[in-house]
Amino acid sequence: MSVSSSAKCGGDPAMRVLVWFRRDLRVEDNPALAAAARASGDVVPAYVWSPEEEGPYYPGRVSRWWISQSLQHLDASLHRLGAGKLVTRRSADAIVALLQLVRDTGATHVYFNHLYDPISLVRDHRLKEMLMAEGIVVQSYNADLLYEPWEVVDDEGRSFNMFAPFWNRCLSMPYDPPAPLLPPKKINSGDLSMCPSDDLIFEDESERGSNALLARAWTPGWQNADKALTAFLNGPLADYSVNRKKADSASTSLLSPHLHFGELSVRKVFHLVRMKQLVWSNEGNHPAEESCTLFLRSIGLREYSRYLSFNHPSSHEKPLLAHLRFFPWVVDERYFKIWRQGRTGYPLVDAGMRELWATGWLHDRIRVVVSSFFVKVLQLPWRWGMKYFWDTLLDADLESDALGWQYITGSLPDGRELDRIDNPQFEGYKFDPHGEYVRRWIPELARLPTEWIHHPWDAPVSVLQAAGIELGSNYPLPIVELDAAKARLQEALSEMWQLEAASRASMNNGMEEGLGDSSEVPPIEFPPELQMEIERQPAQPTANVLMTARRREDQMVPSMTSSLNRAETEVSAGLGNSEDTRAQVPFHAHFQPRVEGEHRIQNAEGPALRINGIHQHNIFQQPQHRRREALAPSVSEASSSWTGREGAVVPVWSPPAASGHSDTFAADEADVSSRSYLDRHPQSHRMMNWSQLSQSS
Repeated sequence: MSVSSSAKCGGDPAMRVLVWFRRDLRVEDNPALAAAARASGDVVPAYVWSPEEEGPYYPGRVSRWWISQSLQHLDASLHRLGAGKLVTRRSADAIVALLQLVRDTGATHVYFNHLYDPISLVRDHRLKEMLMAEGIVVQSYNADLLYEPWEVVDDEGRSFNMFAPFWNRCLSMPYDPPAPLLPPKKINSGDLSMCPSDDLIFEDESERGSNALLARAWTPGWQNADKALTAFLNGPLADYSVNRKKADSASTSLLSPHLHFGELSVRKVFHLVRMKQLVWSNEGNHPAEESCTLFLRSIGLREYSRYLSFNHPSSHEKPLLAHLRFFPWVVDERYFKIWRQGRTGYPLVDAGMRELWATGWLHDRIRVVVSSFFVKVLQLPWRWGMKYFWDTLLDADLESDALGWQYITGSLPDGRELDRIDNPQFEGYKFDPHGEYVRRWIPELARLPTEWIHHPWDAPVSVLQAAGIELGSNYPLPIVELDAAKARLQEALSEMWQLEAASRASMNNGMEEGLGDSSEVPPIEFPPELQMEIERQPAQPTANVLMTARRREDQMVPSMTSSLNRAETEVSAGLGNSEDTRAQVPFHAHFQPRVEGEHRIQNAEGPALRINGIHQHNIFQQPQHRRREALAPSVSEASSSWTGREGAVVPVWSPPAASGHSDTFAADEADVSSRSYLDRHPQSHRMMNWSQLSQSS
C-alpha cells in the first residue's frame, strides 16, 4: 500500500487520521472526530456514498435529500474548524473506496463510529481486517447509543428479549452514559487541495420539485438539530404525556430524522432530558416529570431496536418468534397498491398514507394505525410494509422500522397480540377526535360532520349528499369489512398453528429451539413496485456515478394537488457482481418461496392459491362489489397553496408538527404487558436463535 510522498494528499506527516463519516453527521459529541483531533497529526474527514451495498434498502428520495443537505452543513462546519474540506467518494463498494482513500491520503490511522445494522456489522468487521493487514491502525467508537449492546445483559450474562427489562437495566446501570463531547476547537487537515473528491448526486430532475418543498418544512444539519432539540425541551416536552397521542397537534419533538442521520447525539438528548426531569421533580411538577419519563422511553425503544438488530441480525426479514414463520400471509399486490395510495375506505388509514407520500412524515400513532391495518386487516406480508416505510419516510431507520413492524405483527415476546384488530374508527376518535387530521389529508371528506368523519359509510344519505360525498365514487367504500377481516384472521391463525404443530410432529426428537432455524422458509419476495432498478456500477472511486431512476406511475394519490411532484425514485440494489468477495449478511430477499404443494382453497375473498401456507389471491376473481368499491378513484382536488408555520412553510392541508420518533409500538403501555395470545400457546413463542455477527473492538 505504499505510495510516494509526492502522490499523497497534503504531504507525509508522521500521523494522519482518516475519519470516516456515516450516520454521524455532526462535529459535536462525535467520538471518532474528537479522538482524531486530539491526535498529533493531520485529520482527513471523508464520506463514502455507496448505497448499492444496502441491497433492497437503497435510501429513498427523501432520505437522499436529507443526506445531501446534511453533508453540505457538515462540510461548512468542518471548514470553519480548519479542515480543508470533506473528502467525498462515490463507489459501489465502501471498502474499495476507503482503501483507495488511505492510499491517496497516506493515512496511518482510520477512525469511525459504530453502526449496528447487519450489513454494517459485516462490512466494518471486514474493513478492520483488511486495514490492519496493511498495517493501518483502526479504531471504532460508540456515537449512536447510550450503551453498547454487549454491555446490557441480564444477571446471567445473556441478552434481553423483552423491552421492559432491557430498559430497566439501562436506567439502573452502575455507570451513566458518557457526557456529550464538545466540538473540537481546531482540526488540522493539511493541504487537501490535491486530494480528489467525487461529486455526489442524490437526486435527478424529476425529484427536484418535491425536494424543494421538503426544504421549506425541514432544515437538516447538526446545528439545526440542536436548535430543534432546544425548542422541544423548552416547549412541548412539558406536556408530552398529555399531547403525545394527538395526531392533529404540534406536541412532539420532530427529532427522529436528526437522530437517524447522526446530526443529534442521543447522549446529549438523554442527559438534557434527565436534567429537565430533575428540575421538574424538585418543583413538584409531576405531569412534566412523567412527560420526561415517557419521552426517555421512546429513546429507550430506539436503543432497543439497535440492541435487537445486533443480537438478531435477521430481524429485518424474519419473525423473532418461531411459529410466525407459518403464518399464511396474503400475497395480494392489489391490496398493497390500494393501501399505499390511501384508498382503503378507512379515513384515518387513508389520511396517514397520503401524508406519508406527500411529506415523508407520519405521527408515531398513525404509523401504528396504518401498519396494524396492513398486517391484520389486509394480512399483507409485514416486510412489504416495512420496505415501503423505508422508501418513503424522512426518518427511515432499518432497525427501528423492523422493531416496529415485528411488534405490530406480534412476533416479539412483548409485542401486540396478532389476533387483536384495532378498529380504525375508534382509533380515529382516539387520536383525531375532531377530525382535523382527516380533513387536512382527505379534502373530499372536509365537509363531513365530526360525528361521521371516521366512519362515513354509516352516515345518512342526506348527510353525505350535503357534504358532496358519493361513496364508491369520490371516496371508496371500505376495502374489507372488519368482521370479515377478523374471521379471516382467525382462520389464518388456526392454519398457522396447524402448520406449526405438523412441523413440530415431524421433527426427530425435537430441538432446543423447538422449531429450528427459520431459514428453511425464505422471505416472501418484494412486489415489483418495491423492486429497485439501477445498474450496479463497478467500484471506481473517482468516477461520478449517475443514478437511473423511474417514477412510480401508479402512486398518484387521489385528492391531492397535482402540483406536488410525487415522482419517487427507486434504484436497483442488485448485488450480482461476481468479483465482490466480501462476507455477506444472511439475506434471502431474492429467493422464491419453495413450492411443496399447490392446491386451490376457497375462502370469503374468492379463489386463492396457497403455497407453503401463503395465500396467493387471484385479484381478478374477487367479488365484483369489492373490486368496484375498493378501486373507485376520487376525483376532487385539494388546494396547492402554502402557509407559514413556526418558521417553516407547509402545505395548508398538512397537519401541525407530528411525533419525532419512530416509537411505533408504544401506542398503549398496556399493550406490552398483554400476553393472552401467546399464553394460549406457551410451547411455541420462543425466540429464534440465529448466529450472531461478531463486533470486533
